[in-house]
Amino acid sequence: MSETNSLTYNYRVVRQFSIMTVVWGIVGMLVGVIIAAQLFWPDLTYGIEYLTYGRLRPLHTNAVIFAFGGCALMATSLYVVQRTCQAPLISNGLAAFVFWGWQLVIVLAAISLPMGWTSAKEYAELEWPIDILIAVVWVAYAILYFGTIMKRKAPHIYVANWFYGAFILTVAVLHIVNSAAVPVSLTKSYSAYSGAIDAMVQWWYGHNAVGFFLTAGFLGIMYYFIPKQAGRPVYSYRLSIVHFWALIAIYMWAGPHHLHYTALPSWAQSLGMVFSLILLAPSWGGMINGIMTLSGAWHKLRSDPILKFLIVSLSFYGMATFEGPMMAIKTVNALSHYTDWTIGHVHSGALGWVAFVTIGAMYYMIPKLFGRKDMVSINLVNIHFWVSTIGVVLYISAMWIAGVMQGLMWRAVNEDGTLTYSFVESVQATYPYYGIRLLGGILFLAGMLIMAYNVIKTIQAGPDVDASESNNIKEG
Repeated sequence: MSETNSLTYNYRVVRQFSIMTVVWGIVGMLVGVIIAAQLFWPDLTYGIEYLTYGRLRPLHTNAVIFAFGGCALMATSLYVVQRTCQAPLISNGLAAFVFWGWQLVIVLAAISLPMGWTSAKEYAELEWPIDILIAVVWVAYAILYFGTIMKRKAPHIYVANWFYGAFILTVAVLHIVNSAAVPVSLTKSYSAYSGAIDAMVQWWYGHNAVGFFLTAGFLGIMYYFIPKQAGRPVYSYRLSIVHFWALIAIYMWAGPHHLHYTALPSWAQSLGMVFSLILLAPSWGGMINGIMTLSGAWHKLRSDPILKFLIVSLSFYGMATFEGPMMAIKTVNALSHYTDWTIGHVHSGALGWVAFVTIGAMYYMIPKLFGRKDMVSINLVNIHFWVSTIGVVLYISAMWIAGVMQGLMWRAVNEDGTLTYSFVESVQATYPYYGIRLLGGILFLAGMLIMAYNVIKTIQAGPDVDASESNNIKEG
């Protein structure tokens, strides 16, 4: 991971994406808290057409995945590719187009989804004109990223760039294939696929959006920022390459596990289950590689809250990538499917893994991008860590308990074969856990607000002379 500080890099676009990561994180999580509150207080937004649960829920998922997560991936990838390749971005103009184009996509999503303009495809709800804009911006991003790698001065391509590259290429293919549609108006289209084929294409996309957008991309963050913050080399570079190839070879085929007990052919369901189980090996290989990078530096965890964010994120990654294959087993899935267990699983990955590793990376990058050695308040970073950790644990624990309870209540039968509980009784039993989930979400949102305050104060404090000289923060 050789770098040079004698070059002039384009940090403007990295700064822009980093700041918007924090902004969109707050927006996306605020919407999440609102819809969690709607489940606890069903009449909260009664009569307000644009604030119904069905319209806000896709806004929440798109905001946290593509706005918060997307800006984080673009910020970190454009930072890492310049420093590890010892080359500035190939075009400052193209970088500006990628930034403003992506923000336009996010704003259009924030307008169109509450209006009810949706394709009704999970994680791909945006209608066809916005889909085309996404494709154009994404191709520009790919040209910017891979063009910079092509003009690198370092002969070696560091492993983080392998993960970022796989994420960029695969997400392009997923988006274009799944979004194929027949437009009937500016705000309405119908999928190019039908029936079970449409479902299979959708969950090939949906699962691999998780696999490449929310896993491979963020593993790129992990492989750069954990060694940098720990001041240690990657534990096993060979394992990182094995991890990369095994992950991208296997992940692509695990999508059918979302469609157990549906109209999808049984062989396809079973194939998805088998690949999901195999996926455990490379996932845990990557987790172990990241955690073992701290070998000889474990003492740093006591005093470094940024490292706490990064290492705890790996713990959640390991937990979520054990839970996912387990839930893909048909017999387990028969209990978990359609329950809040799935919601707990998703958020252990989304909050515990994706958000934590993002927050850690932002706390590492932002001071350096603004010419400082550290954040203004390390104490606030520590408070943020504990508030967020408590929030995640409350959230996922409540959903695990609620989900298993729901699954057991729904399948319970009396001696005469009739259902023991009505659906309404299962909803009533779940109600207290929705309150705990809401509290967990509020705590996590509070942590993001603490982060925003700390970031603002860090920027306002201005450059630290020593940090500016040591990091040579210049702008292309």
